[in-house]
Amino acid sequence: MATPDHRATGRGLTAALAALALLVLSACGSGSDAAPAAPASSGPVTVTHAQGTATLQATPVKVVVFDIGALVTLDDLGVPVAGVPKLEGLPERLAKYAGEQYTKVGTLFEPDYEKVNELAPDLIIVGGRSAPAYAELSKIATTIDLSVDNAKFLTSLRERVEAVGTVFGKQDEVRRRLDALSAKISEIAGRTPAQGKRGLIVLTTGGKISAYGPGSRFGLIHDALGVQPAADGLGTDIHGNAVSPEFIAQTNPDVLYVVDRDSAIGENGQAARRVLDNALVNGTNAARNNRVVYLEPFPWYVAPTGLSSVESMVAAIGDSLS
Repeated sequence: MATPDHRATGRGLTAALAALALLVLSACGSGSDAAPAAPASSGPVTVTHAQGTATLQATPVKVVVFDIGALVTLDDLGVPVAGVPKLEGLPERLAKYAGEQYTKVGTLFEPDYEKVNELAPDLIIVGGRSAPAYAELSKIATTIDLSVDNAKFLTSLRERVEAVGTVFGKQDEVRRRLDALSAKISEIAGRTPAQGKRGLIVLTTGGKISAYGPGSRFGLIHDALGVQPAADGLGTDIHGNAVSPEFIAQTNPDVLYVVDRDSAIGENGQAARRVLDNALVNGTNAARNNRVVYLEPFPWYVAPTGLSSVESMVAAIGDSLS
């Protein structure tokens, strides 16, 4: 469990020093794009995260992020970061984080603890793939885990994004966007059952196909947006259930949702369209009615817990059912 930073001698002194530091940074205009000063908070805040609670005495100025979904949310809210893992294949709006102005602190799976320690961050954020590093990173600085629970995706997402808003003083913007997202989800879920369309979610990689159902990493489609599963009994394993074109044909979905993993992570391999271009899949209701939906790989596979990622994911499913 994360604990308050005791290096300061008291809350008042910490706040005063933080305010003074911000004034100096503002006056000096360091010119760094990586970690401009963040506004000081009015006092300590405590937030709950996936592995406990954490208390921060002031708004973090130097932030290290080991989760791409969290990085998306911070970017959405205009929160600067100082350190990120080595990242490739980012969409244009996030390409800046591959630049040298952001200290590279290892990978999502293997943090460079020495580099993180040298950076002396005020806050470290982990989540998903990097969550196992939480305990070790907590020895360096206050750390929060923004992993989202797929079994209760929307509730968990709201909690994590609200935690970010609390830490960085962005509560109003977070509330506005989450409320708008909830309204959009309700609108889609309200009209989906009447359409009676049965959906199947598949992921392709290396020429192989996996299927996903409710409660899975892509379960938002069924659990929140009301699309009836075309197949029963699909487990919630993160790697999905290995299936074949024959399975897709037998399931005969009205809508087939496709995530191309190879495209998402920049690997060479058979494109999803090629994998699924066969007589069995082409004979399904989905294919015959032009309802094979190729979902954008980055938000769905790489950063599915980012605020704007989920906004775009929900919009995509709404469009597929219109």
